Amino acid sequence: MKVILLADVRSQGKKGDIVEVSDGYGRNALIKKKLAVEATPVNINNLKLHNKHAEKVAEENLEAAKEMAKRVKDWKVETTLKSGEGGRTFGSVSAKEIAEAIEKQYHEKIDKKKIHLPEPIRSLGVHEVTLKLHPQVTATLRVHVGEKTN
Repeated sequence: MKVILLADVRSQGKKGDIVEVSDGYGRNALIKKKLAVEATPVNINNLKLHNKHAEKVAEENLEAAKEMAKRVKDWKVETTLKSGEGGRTFGSVSAKEIAEAIEKQYHEKIDKKKIHLPEPIRSLGVHEVTLKLHPQVTATLRVHVGEKTN
């Protein structure tokens, strides 16, 4: 019996695969637990349509990420840190604060998880921060950390 897997099944295949299994295993285990559906022509056609839609959505996400990367390269995000004598700073600038500054200054919402900081910024000046907008698209953002005045 041929079935279309609806979820990853160990030793059978991944979600969306069409696999050949014994009739009993297919009916009593996979279909009953909603891990698979029988590979009828209608279900195979639905799988193809679903795959085409998923490819189209992935392509649109990639294009959107490329557009965002073009906009980001010209940005210079301004943040501040408290500092004392001799340029010593108190505190740090984290990915969350950078994301909030981007939203405030450029009205773009970027998830803090996409901002790659090996460690929080603890010094004044201009720092380059990597944004991972998509698995295939990265951008560099300049962050200017200034001195906070009271």
